[in-house]
Amino acid sequence: MTTAAAWRGRDTTLAAWAVRDEQTRGRVHAEPGHPYRSPFQRDRDRIIHCRAFRRLMHKTQVFVAGEGDHFRTRLTHTLEVAQIARTVAACLHLNQDLTEAICLGHDLGHPPFGHAGQTALNRCMADHGGFEHNLQALRIVDSLEHRYAGFPGLNLCWETREGLLKRCSRRQARALGDLGERFIRRSQPSLEAQLANVADEIAYNHHDLDDGLRSGLLNPAELMEVRLFRESREEAAGRFPRAEGGALAAEAIRGMIDRVVSDLIETTSANLKQAAPGDADAVRDRPGPLVGLSGPVDERHRELARFLTDRLYQHPRMQQEYARGGAVVDALFDHYMSHPDEMPGRHSRGRERDAGARARAVADYIAGMTDRYASRRCRALALDS
Repeated sequence: MTTAAAWRGRDTTLAAWAVRDEQTRGRVHAEPGHPYRSPFQRDRDRIIHCRAFRRLMHKTQVFVAGEGDHFRTRLTHTLEVAQIARTVAACLHLNQDLTEAICLGHDLGHPPFGHAGQTALNRCMADHGGFEHNLQALRIVDSLEHRYAGFPGLNLCWETREGLLKRCSRRQARALGDLGERFIRRSQPSLEAQLANVADEIAYNHHDLDDGLRSGLLNPAELMEVRLFRESREEAAGRFPRAEGGALAAEAIRGMIDRVVSDLIETTSANLKQAAPGDADAVRDRPGPLVGLSGPVDERHRELARFLTDRLYQHPRMQQEYARGGAVVDALFDHYMSHPDEMPGRHSRGRERDAGARARAVADYIAGMTDRYASRRCRALALDS
């Protein structure tokens, strides 16, 4: 058997409803296949090696990047999402490489300062089509990355690109052509994309909780209000009666993740057995997603999300950080709209265009900044007052 035939033969291990490598809808710019790597392996590798992926190291997840050495960044969050999703994909016999590629690319479009940065940039772009990080991720992989001589962007497969779009308005979907069709038809994405979405929620809920405890903004006592934590902590205390403090909390969070991920595997497996879609296309015609949690665990997971919103994300200290980050984005946007010639390279080409094109060029530039670079530019331009 040739090496090329070896990766093609791997499709025989996939479930009927998984996306198959050989059935990809292809790339925007035609390329010859690779003898050793499948199309989705190549997508994964291209994302890992792009500049936007490396910049995630210095972008905020919850706590502003650089505030502490052990808080998660967009990069560590992305890796944790991929780890959870790949485990589940293996158990469900889904396409692990496609799942991983979607997970690794899902946050490429996030601007500096986390959701505060996105809110600020969306506000700045209100008259020019708005700003949404999923759509920005697509812009990055389709055109903004410049690593290849034969085409713009990363030239990813259709299935990977579609999986990056977690949400999209009907107006935006129409502009995307067949890539946005499911948002118009209200159909479902692939199971691999559905899994990436749920894994993202699991990762940020539990890992934001972990960082919140590490920061001191949350404490284990108040977390006893959250059933998922309380039940897991009680189970951990029974197994480790001498454990206390941070060690017991860490065991509780580990148990929470294991419980939720196990429930995700079991519930999704049951959903698939009942629905029995004949192939990956049949998944799209379902009235709702097939990847998900059971009712009791989903209810507990949502309770955790509400707790984090109330006690962590809306904490006065966090709101101060978010306000500072948003102010940096606002100041940079206003400055570069007035002085587009000060943007480097291809971004500065927006100076000769109309206001909408100029605004998009400015948004592309700012969205690509890391937290520290945005702050440095703000100080260098004397905008930090």
